[in-house]
Formats: sequence, structure tokens, C-alpha cells
Amino acid sequence: MTTSRPSGEQPRRRAPAGAAVLREDVTEAIRAAVFEELAAVGYARMSIEGIARRAGVGKTAVYRRWRSKLHLVLDLVSAIAVQGLPAPDTGSLESDLRLLYEVTSRALRHPVASQIIPDLQAEAARNPEIAEALQKALREGQHGVASGIVRAAVERGEVRRGVDEDLALDLVSGPIYWRSVVVRAKLPKGYLGSLATATAAALRAL
Repeated sequence: MTTSRPSGEQPRRRAPAGAAVLREDVTEAIRAAVFEELAAVGYARMSIEGIARRAGVGKTAVYRRWRSKLHLVLDLVSAIAVQGLPAPDTGSLESDLRLLYEVTSRALRHPVASQIIPDLQAEAARNPEIAEALQKALREGQHGVASGIVRAAVERGEVRRGVDEDLALDLVSGPIYWRSVVVRAKLPKGYLGSLATATAAALRAL
């Protein structure tokens, strides 16, 4: 027995196959699993299977969102760049630098970050796509904030106009990354304050 449809009522349409909305909580679980997997086994040994297992989802859920582990990692690196760092605005160059170094140092000391960053840097030497993504992340993240600090100092008259911005950004960002990422040594007490004082003096001398 067929049920007649009221006049003018349109038949319901089924959503086309594959058009299901991707759940954000699943996407976030996968992203978290990628960080954990990178920290545990490194990029070379990381697999979609391992990521799916950590996230508690099937491999299909990962592949619906990313074509490969490379695209997954590139997406995460780009997301970090977009998030960026909070821009200090304390009213003085040295205080801005101190705040930047404190935030950056905490981020780089995080157990997951301390494992992932060196691994991705090594992988970047072999993979141009990862190298480009890391460079973009640094430009839009750390360097974007450092550039704001230098420009604010110029406006306040603490740094001369026409300063070589690339050199200034190297002075601001280089030491903390060298100590935390390359040397990977524990920062002695008072180091960040001394670094901020020395960097501010160097910027004023440019």
C-alpha cells in the first residue's frame, strides 16, 4: 500500500554519498594524535595507522581529511603559524622582549614541541614541502610578533627609523631558538631577563 503525498510537497532527498559533515571533535582528536605520534616515533616512522589508533578512529576518518601524512603534518604546521604568539605591548622594548622570550621559552620547553621541532627540522632538509611550511610558520608566527615589537620600538623612538629589519629580527629571534632548539640546554636563572636587556641594547645600536 502506497501513501500518497500531499499536493505540492516535494520528495525528501537523501544526502549524496560521501557528503557527510566531518565532525570537528574527530578532526581535533586526529590532530592531537599526530602531535603525540610525532613525539613518540618521529616523522619517518609515523603512519596513518598509528595516528588512527591513537585517535581512536578508523584510517578512513584520517584519509577523509588528509591525503597523506605529509599533508597532515603540513596542515598542522600551517595551523600553528596562523595561531601565532600573543603580541607583547608593555610600552617598552626591553619588557616586550622579556615577555616574548618567556612565552616562546615555555612553548619550546613543552615535551611534545621539544621532540617534534628538531625532527621536523631534520625532515625539512630532505623534503622541500616541509621546509617551506616551517619557514612560513616562522615568518608568520615568531617573526610576525618580533617585527611588531621592533616597529613599536621605532615608533617610541627606542630604535632608529630605517633599521635593517631582517637583521633586527635575527637578533630578536635567533638566540632563544639557538639555546632552546639547537643546543637544547636548560636556561639558567635570569637568562631570559639578561637576553632581553642585551637584545634591546643591540637593537638600539643598529
